[in-house]
Amino acid sequence: MSKGINQTAKILGEHRIIQIIQNHLTPMANTPVPFGDDVSAVSLDQKTVAVLKTDMLVGKTDVPKEMSLYQAARKAIVMNISDFASKGVQPTAALVALGLPANFTQKDVEEIAEGLNSGAQEYGAYIIGGDTGEASDLVVSVSLFGTAQKSALMLRSGAKVGDVVALTGAFGKPAAGLRLLLGGCDAEAGLRKALLESVFLPKARLAEGLALRDCGAVSASIDSSDGLAWSMHELACLSNVGFMLDKVPIAGDVTRFAQSNGLDALELALYGGEEYELVVTVKPEGWAAAKAAVETVGGQLLPIGKATKARELVLDVCDEKRAIEARGWEHFKSQG
Repeated sequence: MSKGINQTAKILGEHRIIQIIQNHLTPMANTPVPFGDDVSAVSLDQKTVAVLKTDMLVGKTDVPKEMSLYQAARKAIVMNISDFASKGVQPTAALVALGLPANFTQKDVEEIAEGLNSGAQEYGAYIIGGDTGEASDLVVSVSLFGTAQKSALMLRSGAKVGDVVALTGAFGKPAAGLRLLLGGCDAEAGLRKALLESVFLPKARLAEGLALRDCGAVSASIDSSDGLAWSMHELACLSNVGFMLDKVPIAGDVTRFAQSNGLDALELALYGGEEYELVVTVKPEGWAAAKAAVETVGGQLLPIGKATKARELVLDVCDEKRAIEARGWEHFKSQG
């Protein structure tokens, strides 16, 4: 019996559990997207792929008591669409499997249905079927489908030394919002509303992802739902590069919240989860085109550093260097 065979899921953590499962699977030959990227894919012909993604939301771990069922259901859709955005793929349709407690009312079910439909329609997709069963807790499991040109997919593995690292927005608001929900922190009404909205009504950067795909300047891309630091470590690992950052864009609301509650705003921005920005690397010669493409759809592309030969992640501000740790949100380990 191998050492650690009786370790619990809480000790193993999400990433180790996935690795264990992968080690017991028969790999598909010539898969268009490597196992462990934001999405999966199957070739339809020499140029076109079917893109697939599944992610679930569970009441106990993912739905704060202040979040409505509408918001929870909508978020379950947005979580999946954010991964499509990071690959530059337009979602077409979704299947939804619902686990519902027996005491849910018709009103509860209608609210969930409205949230699912709203999330899908917001990004041009449709719910086309699924399954429903009784469960001890709310479970919303979404499987998303779309098609794409294989050559246009923005994978995690293409960053090169010298590429520009960029984000589609500032970080930290969901982490601050979650601190409010957990208690022990406070904020005035307007700030509290803005921070909680980032948790309850997240936005996927689909328009930005599609624009970046079309401009052809992105070398690697990842969704940041597990946190900025973890996402950058994933890009670095799969692309065999490091990153030297000269800034981390922190949302103004987060700076105010951190100052009034004695917290580190940079810590919230780097290591908080539930962000749905895109983290991309852009070829230097294509930077102007990439920035313009994102701005054309009403977004922003914020440069934060460069990919380096040294396999390390470092933030260098005013000649003060700080190592960026490989940590962020992880199921089983990150639950309070």
